Formats: sequence, C-alpha cells, structure tokens
Amino acid sequence: MHKQKLALLLWSVSPAQPALCAAPFVYAAAAAAMDCEVEVHFAGDAVRLLVPTVAAQTFSGANAVRSVHDHMRDATQLGARFLVCSMALHERRLTLEDLLPECTGAAGATAFVVRSLSPDWATLVF
Repeated sequence: MHKQKLALLLWSVSPAQPALCAAPFVYAAAAAAMDCEVEVHFAGDAVRLLVPTVAAQTFSGANAVRSVHDHMRDATQLGARFLVCSMALHERRLTLEDLLPECTGAAGATAFVVRSLSPDWATLVF
C-alpha cells in the first residue's frame, strides 16, 4: 500500500547550524505538493525556529535569498502542519503564544513514536 502520510522530526536542526535548516521544509513542501498529509514535529533546539524573529533571520547559506521562514511558509501553504514538543518549549521558556502562527499545536515524543509505528505513516528525521 502506498503511504500518503509523512511525519518529519526536526531533532538535530538548529538555528545554530543554519545550513541544515531549510532542507526539512523543502521535503515537507514537496510531500504536501504531492497531496500527502504532512506533519513537522519540532523537538530540541529546532523549536527556536518557530520563534518569528529567529525563522525570519535564519538563512541556509551566505548566498541564500530566502529565509528559513520563507521555506516554512511554503510547506504550510501547501498544507503541512507544524507541531512543537511541549517539553522542548518549556525548557526554552517559551509558550505557544510566542511562536509563529504556522505552529498548529503541541505534540510530544509519544505522538511521533505513534506515527513511526503506524503502517500508514512514513517518517523522516532531520
């Protein structure tokens, strides 16, 4: 059976390593453009990308003309959902209200594990 659902876990992606930040959203946008249901789970330091000023000021390279936020918007405009780890959020003293409107809610480790165990979902970890 062809999987039509993709969950991405952003675990090692961090604004501290901007060169790694655009790729997950390119993959999310590509899957969403193929009519896949897409969830992007932000864990660890990746949650900082959901802070508006951070996303807008992060570029994947010195010659990049589009910010990481631009890539994030591409994915969400095609239907990808962004979910933040509540533990990582708390550890960084942030609340849902501090995040981009593209973030649709919170989901912890269990939610991603459920996706990875489901035969209906494919998963990618960045």
